[in-house]
Amino acid sequence: MHSDLVKIVGVSAAGKSTLVAGLRRLGFNARPVAQEHSQVADMWQQIRPPHLLIFLDADLPAQGARRPDVSWNEPWRRTELQRLEHARGHADLIIDTSILTPENVLEQAVDFLRRRRVQPAPGPLAELPRTGSVWHQT
Repeated sequence: MHSDLVKIVGVSAAGKSTLVAGLRRLGFNARPVAQEHSQVADMWQQIRPPHLLIFLDADLPAQGARRPDVSWNEPWRRTELQRLEHARGHADLIIDTSILTPENVLEQAVDFLRRRRVQPAPGPLAELPRTGSVWHQT
């Protein structure tokens, strides 16, 4: 049996796939939501509403550093933030990952989930297909 569903949403290159992978290794039933690419404001709630929603943010310099293959600019960032407004407003936890390591982000998320009494499965959950900047790192 899987633990409570936790969805991860946020701007591009904020670390959603990396956080999901880390949480799943620890047995937490985490799933990413590509809300930043959708015009559907409540996409994160559709299909299987989560028990908890974690929002990841990253500033423009962090996005550029994590994905140098993409031309990031402020107008695109504003578009993503607008698309994410509903999710951010309903998030149970918001983490600005701009200056954090993936380990720091995972630690903050796990601490939060434990405070909220979310129990992980007894072992790691299957990995999900990875998306985003993890595929562009060497």
